[in-house]
Amino acid sequence: MKKWLPILVLGLTQFVMVLDGTVMNVSITDVVGDLGTTTSNMQLAIATFTLTMAALMLAGAGLGTRLGLRRTFVIGNVIYAIGSLTTAFAPGFAALFIGWSLVEGLGAALVVPAIAALAAVNYSGRERAMAYAVLGGIAGAASAAGPLIGGWMTTYLSWRWVFGLETLIILLLVLPLHRRIVDQRPTAIQGRFDWLGVLLSALSMGLIVLALVSASTWGLIQPINPPFTLWGFSPTMPMVVVGAMVAWGFISWQEHLQTHGGAPLVGLDLLSLPSLRAGLASQLVLYFIVAGTFFVIPLYLQTVLELNALESGIRMLPMSVCLFLVALIGSKLASRRSPRQLIRSGLLIACGGLVLMISAIRPQADSVLFTLAMASIGIGIGLAISQIGNVNLSSADQTRSTEIGGMQGTAQNLGASLGVAIAGTALFIALGNQLTTTVNNNPLINPVLKQATEAAQKEGIQVVTPELLNSYLQKAGVPSDQIQLISDDYTSSKLQALRLGLGYVLVVALLGLPLTRGLPRQPL
Repeated sequence: MKKWLPILVLGLTQFVMVLDGTVMNVSITDVVGDLGTTTSNMQLAIATFTLTMAALMLAGAGLGTRLGLRRTFVIGNVIYAIGSLTTAFAPGFAALFIGWSLVEGLGAALVVPAIAALAAVNYSGRERAMAYAVLGGIAGAASAAGPLIGGWMTTYLSWRWVFGLETLIILLLVLPLHRRIVDQRPTAIQGRFDWLGVLLSALSMGLIVLALVSASTWGLIQPINPPFTLWGFSPTMPMVVVGAMVAWGFISWQEHLQTHGGAPLVGLDLLSLPSLRAGLASQLVLYFIVAGTFFVIPLYLQTVLELNALESGIRMLPMSVCLFLVALIGSKLASRRSPRQLIRSGLLIACGGLVLMISAIRPQADSVLFTLAMASIGIGIGLAISQIGNVNLSSADQTRSTEIGGMQGTAQNLGASLGVAIAGTALFIALGNQLTTTVNNNPLINPVLKQATEAAQKEGIQVVTPELLNSYLQKAGVPSDQIQLISDDYTSSKLQALRLGLGYVLVVALLGLPLTRGLPRQPL
């Protein structure tokens, strides 16, 4: 027990942080109603949570090297607990956004790289491979437990209880046991900490992701309801371009520091390693799939099938359980099969599951098809994800484990943030366009309502339940016969938009297959 206590403490911390995201996804409609906000605002909060982690993950890794891994781990957990407590008592969306998306994201950015590096410090050889498999399995367990724990608490207590319990776990279990983890002494690094690199990396990712999240209300090319326009166009794509230019500036700055003997935020020489490059790309794609799927599916279950949070969690259980079990089994397969073969197989299985899920999104659920789709996605992700940690950390010497941990965390959370941003934006844009077209083509709907629908599209049409939609229309004085027509058109448009959101996830998953070429072809 003494031997494996460090990985259990690290795993418990990882469990809390993975649980956090899945809870918010399954509770999304309840949070919207409780805080009086909108689904697109929650898309922004979810994307910003992972974006904050991605943007500051390299800084967290760098500080871990200078301050010491265990000290950084403790500081990050304290910050995370403050964010969780703020979220638990949030009176409105602004407080939730600050507490969850920003403060918790900052804490996680310090903790996640330290978890990966401390696992490498405390274990070696076969034990290290098992330790990373355990971390992958615990992440899968959190994914499995998250929808159930969050669903049960949201349905019978409140979603706020989850964040209160997270605070207690950190304060009563993680922090008191942190000294059982073997530490690595801070590295003596010449030169100042690269705060400019932190700013450039955070700014580049922030501009790109937030522009994509806002595209549903700003418009992708043609303006819908943006805060400003550029030469008559939406600012979305210009912001993406500026973000890409800032990313280029970040890379140039890192090269400058490395050439002139400075202390870069990340050693770009690591990206010359084919296995690490392929591992990070695969990780980004895998978490894109997970986050995009976990954003779209609860909206289908709760706004089309009208299930509550607990019922939604139960429906999503096959994906989470399969991910957990296959992630554990994957560590056994790693001794006989190459990471390239296992990760590619996992991606292909996940793609097959996404195809099934797109077919399963119907007005009335086909339980068998839906369960098979969820299980297939979970099996594919679990098989691939069980290999990623060992591939990345085995790509370079153990002395670079903190840097690799930061790069790994960045890829993971950037993928998740992009998954929510792109899948959600595709969904909202498709809903507005499809609803406007469907209503305009319906001769039974009066011209006044057609004009009102076009006006609503410019404000951003939200994903809501039929009951809530009918309530809005009744308050607006719409005749009952017209309410039914609008409701039917809205439901059919919403189904098409949900399918399209998952379709974008599928396209990115397929594009990720060629990126696996550099993965090791022999068992590690």
